[in-house]
Amino acid sequence: MAYVINDDCVACGTCIDECPVGAISEGDKYEINADACTECGTCADVCPSGAITL
Repeated sequence: MAYVINDDCVACGTCIDECPVGAISEGDKYEINADACTECGTCADVCPSGAITL
């Protein structure tokens, strides 16, 4: 099960810079590509708004 970004996201970009596999993309809403996500948890650890969960 890949991580997901919920509506608490403030689009700060911290998660994109930290994702080791480039699974996060920005747009109107940030999204995590479930096929690319390795469930390492780095994005969730650095998210200042707590918007990334399993």
